[in-house]
Amino acid sequence: MSLVNFSGQNVVQFTITGFDHLPYHKLMGTVILLAYCLALLGSTTNICVISTDRRLHRPMYLLICNLALVDIMFTTGASTTMISVLLAGDKTVSYNSCLSRVFIHHLGDVTQCLALSLMALDRTVAISEPLRYATILTNQRVFLLIVVSWLLGIGCIGKLAYIADQLPYCQPVIKYVFCDYAAIIRAACVDPEPYWFVSRIISLWLIAGQLPLILLSYGKLVFTVLRLPSTEKGGRTFRTVISHLIPVFSFYAPKLVSVLLTRVGVRLYLTARNALQIISTLVPPLINPSVYCLQNKEIRGVVLRIFRRNPVLPSKD
Repeated sequence: MSLVNFSGQNVVQFTITGFDHLPYHKLMGTVILLAYCLALLGSTTNICVISTDRRLHRPMYLLICNLALVDIMFTTGASTTMISVLLAGDKTVSYNSCLSRVFIHHLGDVTQCLALSLMALDRTVAISEPLRYATILTNQRVFLLIVVSWLLGIGCIGKLAYIADQLPYCQPVIKYVFCDYAAIIRAACVDPEPYWFVSRIISLWLIAGQLPLILLSYGKLVFTVLRLPSTEKGGRTFRTVISHLIPVFSFYAPKLVSVLLTRVGVRLYLTARNALQIISTLVPPLINPSVYCLQNKEIRGVVLRIFRRNPVLPSKD
């Protein structure tokens, strides 16, 4: 694939038109704003609770904190554009801002996949090798794995951003609901087909590479539990597996639907494609904090203690 030797600066801004054919813009924008605020609240709560309580400075909680940070970045890269279009009526996004949102959104996409893989690894080691868990997964090693996952994401998405920045854009219209790689490639004045190669490799790595590893990890965990004599411990572990699979399903389901329908020859129209984009952007960051906060007794206990120490006093009026 040869890149077009052009900076792309002939386009000053893009116009987002993905919502133009849909009714009830204010209602849709309010729903997206509410979901975005709840996602920020949940993720920020997890980060604050884990970072301020030294008892939670352990590998599993470092991974939960990393996932919360990834969720904030992943949804912010897209939700802010949709909220601006729907509620403020501002459908224009500057060229540099659009390109930076492409980078932020897709970096969150890759790092979220890797974060889910690391969490599956953590739980598998904890159940399969409970006596060696503290020596296999130390805080330093987990932190190093997190840094490596971010560096991998920055390398992959940096390549996509570089490709997009080299293309000429003589049609400054994005037919989707926010700035992502597919949207701006289709807005360029080139045949888009040669420019899908890198993004397809990354998608193949995420779906055909990471997802099977995650499922195999939890499968090994279930197999290990079935051999344990303690029914009560097995029940707790099954609940843990289910709670961890909910974020995995919410993250991968829209991707699998899109890929499978495309592979069987079903053409996704613009409305359906935009709906999948909105779901994939809002649902995982909304579900993840609640799952890990409600499922984890220690995080839940810290939050409850905070509320008990700061009760809401009744008004004297």
